[in-house]
Amino acid sequence: MLASQAVCWWRPFRTIGAATVLHVDLSENPARESAALAWLDERELGRLERFLFAGPRRRFALCRAALRAAIANRLDCENERLDFETTVHGKPVAFVDGKPASISFNVSHSGRHGLIAIAPEGRIGVDVEERVAHRNLDLLIQGVFGRTEQAELASAHGYGKLHLFFRLWTIKEALIKAHGMGFALDVSSFEVPHDMLYGKVSIEMQLPQSPEVTWRVEDMGNDCFAAAIAYESRTAERTESPVAA
Repeated sequence: MLASQAVCWWRPFRTIGAATVLHVDLSENPARESAALAWLDERELGRLERFLFAGPRRRFALCRAALRAAIANRLDCENERLDFETTVHGKPVAFVDGKPASISFNVSHSGRHGLIAIAPEGRIGVDVEERVAHRNLDLLIQGVFGRTEQAELASAHGYGKLHLFFRLWTIKEALIKAHGMGFALDVSSFEVPHDMLYGKVSIEMQLPQSPEVTWRVEDMGNDCFAAAIAYESRTAERTESPVAA
């Protein structure tokens, strides 16, 4: 099945170096949701049935179908040849005919918006968040941000504080997703670099847990949502074995 044959609910969003980012429209749409099911394999359809609520079920189906279409088009292969496993830390890896595919990707969704980041190689992470007020925002700030970040957030108020919170959060989330250890990597153990904290949208940086790796990080937020991408710019060779999903 070719992507052009489906009802398309994803579109190019941003190109950053070798990485391509797609936006996925996750709004309710029965025609799109029906088309998405045709892209999913039996294991994914089984996973879909375990969702208790319609919203998460719709977001999974639309994002996974768009991911399959994007990877199939990028690798010039049929959807039926694609399979996915996960690493020990839960990050998905693509396989073609049972062999690891030469492609890196990451997916994030929030509310009506999904983002898919794809690159030919290297670890990559993406995060998107709709800016929704949190009742326990101050507790979240204490738990995930460093001293300088907390000071900046303390000086902000109202929507400006919420906007800054989600900007910093998506940057950190993209980094920990790219790193591949999930929340095993303490998000409060590193801070967003000074230049980016004060408005720069793109930077290269290292994490204290892996100083040999240089990450390119970019703020992709707009009026509709906060978003960021992080991907491996330079690194020593590293691999991680997948486990069954």
